Amino acid sequence: MDIKRPEWLKTRYSYDPNVVKVIRILDDNSINTVCREANCPNVIDCFSRKTATFMILGRNCTRNCRFCNVTSSRPEEIDKYEPEKIADAVLKMKLKYVVITSVTRDDLDDGGAGHFASVVRTIKDLGRDIKVELLIPDLKGDVDALKVVLDSRPDVLGHNVETAKRLYREVRSEAEYERSLEVLSNAKKIDQNITTKSGMMLGLGETVDEVIRVMKDLRKHDCDIMTLGQYLSPSPDHYPVKEYIRPEAFGGYEEYGKRLGFSNVFSGPLVRSSFHADEVFCKGSH
Repeated sequence: MDIKRPEWLKTRYSYDPNVVKVIRILDDNSINTVCREANCPNVIDCFSRKTATFMILGRNCTRNCRFCNVTSSRPEEIDKYEPEKIADAVLKMKLKYVVITSVTRDDLDDGGAGHFASVVRTIKDLGRDIKVELLIPDLKGDVDALKVVLDSRPDVLGHNVETAKRLYREVRSEAEYERSLEVLSNAKKIDQNITTKSGMMLGLGETVDEVIRVMKDLRKHDCDIMTLGQYLSPSPDHYPVKEYIRPEAFGGYEEYGKRLGFSNVFSGPLVRSSFHADEVFCKGSH
């Protein structure tokens, strides 16, 4: 049975010419965004602020997580011109903070690490002191591939645990909870100065104790920044929403996370891992 979406999750936006400008830039450069591919509820908000989360390595994912709206199909050929296209969009959108993510590419020997690195270096070569945040897949736990990514000197390395360990088999059966945690701790071992970040969706059936366990596990694995947001099922064919978490509960998790020692916790019903990423990074840097 469907659970009625509460008022605090309903978004209302008025027309903004910036949205049209961003869509035109993205389409002209043939750039994918997780904003549109994942049907994010904040897409209009972000586009109106002339920001977007660029999604590289194609539109088709080699995994099939039950919560995700990104297409699971035969992976596409990598666009060798993608780094330049994204750099061009960065200039046209006048971005000072760029977020790059990707589909999972288990078909590639390095999981796409080299392409991530190429995108980061191309943006950095613009020479405009642009900050780059990456949200990477687990790279099958390959430490050498992770080092390739980090050698390109991103400012933030993000990898989402997504949900409680108990729910992995049901929600994201091709991933491993411990492996995701190790991506974050290995990043710190490779580069102790990198800011690490992870996100969790709530409302999949997890308990309060399980959320707290995830938060503690992330801190034990040297994660600096955490985001928590409400899971919204993309369609009736996806994993169903089990519960809508009240805003005050998100506020409680945020306060608890700060007591645990995260440099910043961004928690709220409409929060996503890349939402207001520039502000989250700046607050977590002080």
